[in-house]
Amino acid sequence: DMHATVSSLPSPNPPPPTQEARPAASDVNNDSSITSSKKRKINSSEKEGIDSISSSPKTTNSSSSSCTSTSQHVQKKLRFEDSVDFIGLDVKMAEESSASCSSNKMKTVFLSGGVGHHANGLTKTAGSTTFSNSKPGAAKKLVIKNFKEKPKLPENYTHETWQKLKEAVEAIQNSISIKYNLEELYQAVENLCSHKISAKLYKQLQVVCEDHIKAQIDQFREYPFLCVTLFLKKIDKCWQDHCRQMIMIRSIFLFLDRTYVLQNSMLPSVWDMGLELFRFYIISDMKVQSKTIDGILLLIEKERSGETVDRSLLRSLLSMLSDLQIYQDSFEQRFLEETNRLYAAEGQRLMQEREVPDYLHHVNKRLEEEADRVITYLDQSTQKPLIATVEKQLLGEHLTATLQKGLNHLLDENRIQDLCLLYQLFSRVRGVRICNSLLLIHFLNAFGSTMVINPEKDKTMVQELLDFKDKVDHIIQVCFMKNEKFVNAMKEAFETFINKRTNKPAELIAKHVDWKLRAGNKEATDEELEKMLDKIMIIFRFIYGKDVFEAFYKKDLAKRLLVGKSASVDAEKSMLSKLKHECGAAFTSKLEGMFKDMELSKDIMVQFKQCQNLPGNIELTVNILTMGYWPTYIPMEVHLLPEMVRLQEIFKTFYLGKHSGRKLQWQSTLGHCVLKAEFKEGKKELQVSLFQTLVLLMFNEGEEFTLEEIKLATGIEDGELRRTLQSLACGKARVIHKVPKSKDVEDGDKFSCNDDFKHKLFRIKINQIQMKETVEEQASTTERVYQDRQYQIDAAIVRIMKMRKTLSHNLLVSEVYNQLKFPVKPADLKKRIESLIDRDYMERDKENPNQYNYVA
Repeated sequence: DMHATVSSLPSPNPPPPTQEARPAASDVNNDSSITSSKKRKINSSEKEGIDSISSSPKTTNSSSSSCTSTSQHVQKKLRFEDSVDFIGLDVKMAEESSASCSSNKMKTVFLSGGVGHHANGLTKTAGSTTFSNSKPGAAKKLVIKNFKEKPKLPENYTHETWQKLKEAVEAIQNSISIKYNLEELYQAVENLCSHKISAKLYKQLQVVCEDHIKAQIDQFREYPFLCVTLFLKKIDKCWQDHCRQMIMIRSIFLFLDRTYVLQNSMLPSVWDMGLELFRFYIISDMKVQSKTIDGILLLIEKERSGETVDRSLLRSLLSMLSDLQIYQDSFEQRFLEETNRLYAAEGQRLMQEREVPDYLHHVNKRLEEEADRVITYLDQSTQKPLIATVEKQLLGEHLTATLQKGLNHLLDENRIQDLCLLYQLFSRVRGVRICNSLLLIHFLNAFGSTMVINPEKDKTMVQELLDFKDKVDHIIQVCFMKNEKFVNAMKEAFETFINKRTNKPAELIAKHVDWKLRAGNKEATDEELEKMLDKIMIIFRFIYGKDVFEAFYKKDLAKRLLVGKSASVDAEKSMLSKLKHECGAAFTSKLEGMFKDMELSKDIMVQFKQCQNLPGNIELTVNILTMGYWPTYIPMEVHLLPEMVRLQEIFKTFYLGKHSGRKLQWQSTLGHCVLKAEFKEGKKELQVSLFQTLVLLMFNEGEEFTLEEIKLATGIEDGELRRTLQSLACGKARVIHKVPKSKDVEDGDKFSCNDDFKHKLFRIKINQIQMKETVEEQASTTERVYQDRQYQIDAAIVRIMKMRKTLSHNLLVSEVYNQLKFPVKPADLKKRIESLIDRDYMERDKENPNQYNYVA
């Protein structure tokens, strides 16, 4: 093997034309940079004789000490396998025998070669000297030095080479074959650049390209514009040809591009030079540019009208405008103006012709089409202003009209998909969500008010409210993406319209709960009942008169607990827990007391039955009710059987013996009994109310009785007696016969025992038909609520005045409103203040009648 130092030898092969990286380079001044493709063989004797090549041109004297130091002068190593070119180099070789290291004399050989011609016209020096005098094992050196004189190009080389390059460029421009090898052309450019002819070469190339492009313009100026597509295709072909030609030209002049052009920042690259020339002479021509832009806009207009156009042609032309950096100035501005004009007219026309759902689908289709245009052929920078223009003209300009015309209709008919689309589209427009939420409030108020204000809908109001709430929740969740503004709008609207009718919604909600808890699992599973109660609590949160709800709920709860009408004790306790969580312990304290009374009554009855041996067929059940927890009931005097009176006295003695100092007041109207009856089918146990018991026991004394006879014997009030007989003779368990048969009990009806009564159960519960709540009873409950409110208002005023001592009227009213949990009219509040002044709890200030002072 043999090693040599070789540097700065450029490759004769050009890099790929598409390569954009430009390494820093300059006109090559080093003569050794010119290379030759011809190579000479180094024979075997040379390979054996050459050991190392040093860059030092100096002759070195050998000595025993220098023999070991020669390796320190070796800089780089390059392996020569078959041949080495030495072009334009003076080569000196000195060899020294390792056997005679003591000799100071060094043999030097100068390699000179004949002069030959390189393929590109440059001269080269080729030397071949055989080292025949070398001895085996001798150390040999090859010293390489620069030319003493810089090599010169042959005469006419520059001119001939340029003519060759010009001929190749024109062949490319005219789409004919090139006579010369591309590698040879590339090498020629490299040689010219190496001898500082780059500036001239660049200018000559620019002139050739400019002349060719200038010659193209006339064909477009006079071309008729009648056939738009043909004109645009001709422009596109010219552009495509230009790009293809400049790619090939650049590949030949790549060395120029990467050296001279790179060093001169003010000069455009060969490719950019071609773009500037095409832009200046072709597209910047006013006639050509006008025809081109008009043609592109015409094709886009046709496509928007539903016609099929050549999208690839549009994509190519618009890419051309982008590459030439005139897309925004020449095309985009006009394109957006045309778009604005088109959709402004279309929006006005379609809003008059189409319903809102159809209009929304059309707008969505238009937005999708424009987005597809951006993807297919428009520049990405156009997307934002284009979509904004469409949204402004088709949505923003018709916002109020669209929502007023269609939102109520869509909500009313529960058009989920159309509502989703409406929200999706109008969410694009700034500020529309606020407008949408306001319109939602308007719709909910209008629709909800029709359910609340109309007395004819009282029977179905609560269920309609629940259904309406479910519907609105679904729309907000699915269509409006749970947007917080819409959620708050819904809450605000429900709170507004549900309280437009004072107190009534609270009363009806309490009755609806009563109805559901009476039905219980007959109409729904425990899980469904629990979900239904949760929904009722949501509506309950919106009402102001929660004390009204409490009054009616307590009254109905008492009936369910005492008469055994509640279908699910777990559901009752669950509802109580929900009310406590929502309103606090003070709200539910009395209701909890009612449940405690029922539990205590059960324990007392167990103790009573264990220590008392009760004779007879009557089973006594007593509920101990704490006054204040339960509603006030009007006592009703009835004719009890002597056995019942005796049992009452026995229980009274038992209870007062365990709880001395307490008083018992019997409420027979709430009592219920278990009777043991015998029919043809067999024995049965009847669980009935006290009134039903009194009626049934009469048939132990006779076969048939009239309404008047039963009324006289029992002492039951006429209306209550008719409902009692109706439950026994007209219900599901008909234990007595009524003549004549009918649903209602009339004067003169006769009743007898039904010995043929059959039932699959042994213990049968016969429900008492509940008297519909009378106007007087409803008014009484409302009046109790009103009285309770007076006490709460008085307490709040006294509490505030005791703490503040002196307060103006406005501040007092403001603080009272903050403490009260129910609505109060200013006139009613003023009356309570006057009442407290009259009762000396407070007084008016003597100097300022609008100010109050607390009286200790």
